[in-house]
Amino acid sequence: MKLLISGGAGYIGSHMVKYAESFNHEVVVLDNFSTGHKLSVSNCEILEVDLLDKNKLTKLLKKRHFDGVIHFAGKSLVGESFLRPDFYYENNFIGTANLVAEMLKNGINNLVFSSSAAIFGMPLSKRIAENHIKRPINPYGKSKLMIEEMLTDICNSYDFNATCFRYFNAAGAHSSASIGEAHDPETHLIPIILKSIIHKKDSLKIFGNDYETKDGTCIRDYVHVTDLARAHLSAFDYMQKSRGFSSFNLGNGNGFSVLDIIESCMRVTNSSIDYKFVDRREGDPPRLVADSSKAKDLLSWNIEFSSLDEIILSAYEWHKKEQIS
Repeated sequence: MKLLISGGAGYIGSHMVKYAESFNHEVVVLDNFSTGHKLSVSNCEILEVDLLDKNKLTKLLKKRHFDGVIHFAGKSLVGESFLRPDFYYENNFIGTANLVAEMLKNGINNLVFSSSAAIFGMPLSKRIAENHIKRPINPYGKSKLMIEEMLTDICNSYDFNATCFRYFNAAGAHSSASIGEAHDPETHLIPIILKSIIHKKDSLKIFGNDYETKDGTCIRDYVHVTDLARAHLSAFDYMQKSRGFSSFNLGNGNGFSVLDIIESCMRVTNSSIDYKFVDRREGDPPRLVADSSKAKDLLSWNIEFSSLDEIILSAYEWHKKEQIS
């Protein structure tokens, strides 16, 4: 297949590029490099453009054909979305609308969209399935839900197929340790812990130890980034036989607490970690775990990285190599 991958220089996007190339698919990356890294993508054509620049986007995509588009580009910091909601609605919703408009102009009718578990809001069940009530509690989650609703309408009105994947917590790094998770600022737990070990920083802050969980800390679902990439390719086969709009939750299906993550990082790195408990962050659910049975049943999606230590080890190998380079 010939694939256009927007946001292909980002964390999940760059892993998707490598995974698709490993199956000899032709990849073209579209990215504005506001957060992505040019060093993360190689051996493919790169279209440097912001999705909000409609004129340039039209010019770059005019008369170009792709078998499908995988859309990762967008803003994803929950805290920032409270401070700059207009920025999030513009970049996520309007940017996606511009991309879809160009797809329709050029007769490209297969889209895989990077959605988020943030569309669900506070969970009402131990595991979250696709039919869980959707009440996002931040502008980031609201912007993702708006996109899903727009794509539903597009699929109902045109010969267009869209598969939305709601990620829980992407983690880990490529087996080659050539690419990994590199955000600025870094807000994700595993890289924060690993960087604190490598840089021998002061103690970690854990937000809350009074949740109704096994050890009082928040529980989250961590899924390896390569397992996510595998699902995206499967979506194109699925859309050939199931037309229109579809959605899937993607997660490991196992919940790990903050203390579970810290203990795993200590085992993997053979290091000790100092940490201290501070007050909860507002809006943090005590538990977010995916029910991914729909993806397993309909996409034949299987998780290869089910071990937490294995996921963290891949991330550690990347962070160590990043320090040396």
